[in-house]
Order: sequence, then structure tokens, then C-alpha cells
Amino acid sequence: MKFKKRTHTCGELRESNIGENVVLNGWVAIRRDLGGVIFIELRDRYGMTQIVFEPSHNQALHEQAKKLRNEFVISVEGKVRKRPEGTENPNVPTGNIDIVADNLIILNSAETTPFPIEDNIDVHEDLRLKYRYLDLRRAEMQKSLLLRHKMYLLTRKYFDQNNFVEVETPILMKSTPEGARDFLVPSRLHKGKFYALPQSPQTYKQILMVAGLDRYFQIVKCFRDEDLRADRQYEFTQIDVEMSFVDVEDIFEIVEGLMKVFFKEILNKELQTPLKRLSYDEAMEKYGSDKPDLRFDLEMLTLNDVLQKTEFRVFKEAIENKGIITGLLAKGCGDYTRNQLDVLTDFVKKLGAGGLIWMRVKGNELEAPIAKFLTEEEKTNIIKKLNAEDGDLIFILSGNKYKTLSYMGSLRLEMAKRMNLINENAEPQLLWVTDFPLFEWDDETKRYYAMHHPFTSPKVEDIPLMDTDPSKVRARAYDLVMNGNEIAGGSIRIHNADLQAKMFKTLGIDEKEANEKFGFLMGAFKYGAPPHGGIAFGFDRLAMLFAGRNSIRDVIAFPKTSSGMSLMDDSPSHVDENQLKELHIKVR
Repeated sequence: MKFKKRTHTCGELRESNIGENVVLNGWVAIRRDLGGVIFIELRDRYGMTQIVFEPSHNQALHEQAKKLRNEFVISVEGKVRKRPEGTENPNVPTGNIDIVADNLIILNSAETTPFPIEDNIDVHEDLRLKYRYLDLRRAEMQKSLLLRHKMYLLTRKYFDQNNFVEVETPILMKSTPEGARDFLVPSRLHKGKFYALPQSPQTYKQILMVAGLDRYFQIVKCFRDEDLRADRQYEFTQIDVEMSFVDVEDIFEIVEGLMKVFFKEILNKELQTPLKRLSYDEAMEKYGSDKPDLRFDLEMLTLNDVLQKTEFRVFKEAIENKGIITGLLAKGCGDYTRNQLDVLTDFVKKLGAGGLIWMRVKGNELEAPIAKFLTEEEKTNIIKKLNAEDGDLIFILSGNKYKTLSYMGSLRLEMAKRMNLINENAEPQLLWVTDFPLFEWDDETKRYYAMHHPFTSPKVEDIPLMDTDPSKVRARAYDLVMNGNEIAGGSIRIHNADLQAKMFKTLGIDEKEANEKFGFLMGAFKYGAPPHGGIAFGFDRLAMLFAGRNSIRDVIAFPKTSSGMSLMDDSPSHVDENQLKELHIKVR
């Protein structure tokens, strides 16, 4: 089928083009038949232009236009004219002109689509994912993908300007399970052996530092077989960065520079640096999260000091067991009903808390089920510490330090929603969270795990504690947080073989296991590894935030559902028995 190449896109024509003969190619977005005249809104990814078929201008063409339906693919030729006065559309850039059609070629017809191809549709996400090729025709989806494209370009330009080298690392690598579950790929040639898809290029980028490529970056696909949610997919994209001969401040400077570029080029905002910093302990004690949302003021306060001599059993046990008593003030919420308070109690219980203590402030008194167990001095001190006033509501949780703080952090976010404190249009809030614990203890397996990964360096002054009290060792690790979302995380790495061996020992990884899993990296370290460190951005999450979306699925072209299915192409799917035989695999 012959058709003319377009002279312009559907978002390009303006009043300066009036009188020109043009050719447009695209999809029929809207068709209106007003009895005599047929109007078509023609769409491509650049915008929409109105096409007019007038019977007085071309009767045969008008008859042909009657066949048109939404999503037909057409080529139209005609003359640009100014729209008649009063018919302009100020909502689109092409709204002051239209095209009087002289020629029409129907390139392809289309069946009725399962949902409208327009923004803000009320359609179940599964249907959108099944017909993703239709969903991606919608302007808001294309806008998100174009923003993602722009962020790719800005990233590459920025790192190139700062002497970084982009290096591709393997997609088929050795399985080194320490963290999420690996995706395994069976080898046809090496019977019974498997590759793994990389959870991140961590070991490779460290080896690149040993190789002397002192500034590396990569926009890379990573794979983790873990439960999915709105901001997590099996396969995801990272901006991966590593640098030699650096300390934490050097990493921060490079990262903040990139964020300044994103803020300027995408949001047209000037990001003020250096960014705010909180230690892990500060973030947990004030906000109950290692990724605090600072768009609203609702800080938690530790009450251990004002309840140090308490006889109330719940608080007394927390203090004796080196736990924490944490309080949250909900301004003006003293009129909450008993039913509302029961709902909030159930909320924290489902998280794992034993219960929730609440107190209403009435005058200078506390009205609470536990009021009779507290002295007048303790009640006065609680009011004073939290700066509470008449009509306020106080919540208190106590117990194991970090678990309790985490429960209160979740309640903080819940109360922020109920009190309408979160302004989605507020200035984005960025901060660094630093000084994470190096290890976290698992009660089930009775062993320590690396909070980040086993190559994270401890703070130099804490190295002796690795032998005596690993729980107190702080990591030279850092996370970048934006609006309550972790968008990047990294650390200064261990570059010394002896310290790495000590790390493995603390993690319960013996020499044989360490050699099997990481021998190639340890071997590289023997030949002169420079001090190095890096960071990895969650690119999908970053794009989601800059696009103002609530799910990373809205900024990924072909995502999986929350159950890991690709509804469009029906994967995962069964494979041919012969394929399994070739791979020496039998399905049980």
C-alpha cells in the first residue's frame, strides 16, 4: 500500500503553517460526525491535530471518512487553515489550526479497543498490562517513557563529563547468593551447572577498580527473585557507579551533582546542596524509618529519660532490656473516638507490636487507660517532652529498639495520611542516611547477615568490635532518600584481603565457602586493589518519582504483575520437553 511520507508530526503544526499543504500519519483518536462535517482528531506520540472532512470541499472523500473509527491508522493530506473563531482548543498546542483533507488513505482498520486510549482511565491494571501495546499509546504513558529516555541521556552525559567509563558487565555470571534469591540459568554444555542472572554487578565493578578503570558507571539490568510490589520488579534497572581512591565525601559530591542535573532539567528546580544528613540511629529514632519522608513535620521522641524510674511494668521492662519507649504527638486529634483508636491499635498489632498506648491531653492532664499506673511527675514530663497541648493525642510504643521504632514509623506515616500532612506537590525532600549497622542478627538462623552486602567496609574505629560485639559495628554505608523512598544505596568497599576474611568469618562463611563463592574477587585483591567505593541508583524508582507516578510499572515499558506474570505474552510459560532434555533438566 502506497502512502506519502509525513511532512509533519501531529503535534507540530501552528498558525505559522497556515496555507501549507501537509501530510500527517497517525491513529484516529476521536471521530465526530456533525451531520454534514466529519471531524477527526489524529494522534501520534507528538500530539493531536484536527482533520476536517467537508462534503462541500470533497464529497467522495467525505463518504470515505464515514468508514473511519477510533484507532484506525491513516494517512491524510490537506491544507492547514486557521480554525473558525470560537472553535479554537486552548488545551492542545495545535488548537488554533485544523487541516481540510484533500486525500485519505486507510492504512489499517482496528477493532474496538478493550479500554479507551485516553488519560486517567478507570481500568484494572491487569487489563492494561494484557493489552500493554494499547496502554502505551496513551499520552501519559508515553510521557513517562520519554521522561525515562531523557534521564538516560542526562545520566550518560553527566558521567562522561566527569571522566567515567561505561563498561558492560556479564548477564550470565556465577551464583553468589547473599541477599535476594538468584535467578538461575542452566548450562547446556556443562551438565548440572548453572549461571545466575546478576542481582547487581557488584563483584564485577570492584574488579574493574582492581583493573585500574578508576571511574566506572553503567545503566544495567539486574535480577532478583523476590516478592513483587509497587516499587519492585524481578528485573530492574540500576545506574551503577564505582570510583577508586575515594572516600564517602567524594561519592556524595558526584551523586549530588547528578541529582542537581535531574532537578534542573526535569523539574526546572535548583537543588540546594550539600544535602541534609541523618545517621541511621537518628533517622530511626526521629522517623522510625531508614528512608524517612521529610515532606511533613511529625517527629517521634524517645521517652526513656522521662520514664527512667517508672514502675509501670511495660515501660520498666523496655528500659531494663535496653529497649526503647517512643512517643508520637498527633496535634488536634484528641477527639478521636474509641473505635478510631481501636483501628490504629489493630494497625500496629498487625505489624508485630504487642499493643498501642494512647493518651488524650485535656487541659494539663492525661486521659489514658494507663494513667493510673503513672506518677503525676511522669505524666507532666510526658506532656512537656512532647510539647503537647489541650486537644492533642499521644501514642506510645515500647520494646525492642529497632522493631519498636519501625512500628511507630509506620504509625507516623498512617497518621500523616489521616491528618492530611502529605502534600504530593510539595518540594521534593532529599537526604542522606549514613552510619548503618554493618550486621543484622537473624533469630531464626542464629547468625549475622550483612545489612548491605559482605564487601561493605566497617568504620575503621569499629573494626575491633567485629571480634567482641558485631552488633555495634557501623558500616561506611549510605542511602540516598527522596520523599520516603530509597533511590540509591552504596558504601566504601573492603579492599584488604585480611579484613575481607574477617568479614566472612563474622558472617559465618568459612574459608572454603568464601573461596567457592568469591574466590575470583579475593584472588584479584591479592594483586593490588585500590581503596574504592560506589553506589547504585534504583533507576525505575527514580523515574517513577520524577514522573509523579505511584508505581514503577508506570515507567517500565513491559512490566510484570505483582505475581510475576507478563500478561501480554503469557510468561512464564511451559517449554518443550526437548528443550528440557538439552539442558539436562526434569520438571518434578
